[in-house]
Amino acid sequence: MKKKLLTALLTLSLGAIALTGCSNSTQDSAATSTEAATTTDTAEAADSAAAESTDGTARTLDEIKESGKIVIGVFSDKKPFGYVDSNGDFQGYDVYLGNRLAEDLGVEVEYVPVEAASRVEYLVSAKVDIILANFTVTEERAEQVDFALPYMKVALGIVSPESALITEPEQLNGKTLIISKGTTAETYFSENYPDVKLLKFDQYSEAYNALLDGRGDALSTDNTEVLAWALENEGYAVGVDSLGSIDTIAPAVQKGNTELLEFINDEIKSLAEEQFFHAAYEETLAPVYGDAADPDSLVVEGGVVE
Repeated sequence: MKKKLLTALLTLSLGAIALTGCSNSTQDSAATSTEAATTTDTAEAADSAAAESTDGTARTLDEIKESGKIVIGVFSDKKPFGYVDSNGDFQGYDVYLGNRLAEDLGVEVEYVPVEAASRVEYLVSAKVDIILANFTVTEERAEQVDFALPYMKVALGIVSPESALITEPEQLNGKTLIISKGTTAETYFSENYPDVKLLKFDQYSEAYNALLDGRGDALSTDNTEVLAWALENEGYAVGVDSLGSIDTIAPAVQKGNTELLEFINDEIKSLAEEQFFHAAYEETLAPVYGDAADPDSLVVEGGVVE
């Protein structure tokens, strides 16, 4: 069933740009969850609030080289895209790119764990040089940070217990959907399904634990992520494999950091010659998806979406 779902996901053609997306957290109270169903406190609103925090001056490309280190914000609990392994090392599809950027720049890399809702703030305040954390490109976010060329395609998906499988988003009306704060899943359901109760968490790991504990009827985030999680967790399946249109994932830098942005774009273009992102897929995603996925339907080479 999962293979059929993934096949359906991977054969979708690109549509118009839609809001899709991309935890130690505290569980929102039931009152907060109910309020979230009608509030306009969406992921973009969270990003805007973050952008109002104290600005920091981004390091130039030369300053990064002189320091001998580049600082990259990644997820620490979103396997197989960004996570910390049993040895305490950062791994994943996003990290694979971060390692190569540092190598070609001739510097060491320092990974800083971020949460979905803090990605914009970490760039605005210059806590990191780059964000590589399954960052979906949206118009609202592009007003606050600069996105480089994309390296992956993504939409939203919904995972739920096979015993009470959610196959249509309308089935969630009056029920509880688990999401992570600051994601485009939060935005999408707040705007399109106000009768769905949203139970929000800061970290992805806490959100999935809530699903395992039965605190919600389903969980929504990137379809690539829920597919990977369902494949590794018996008794769960992705009943909705693509919600909204396919969008893109891209690196991001502080607004106006043109030199660093151009370096990343040039890297992404040149790496296409060696099919770098297909190699990243084989190294980090294929062990999870197995033969159920077609990398050509997920991977973007050279920043060109086909």
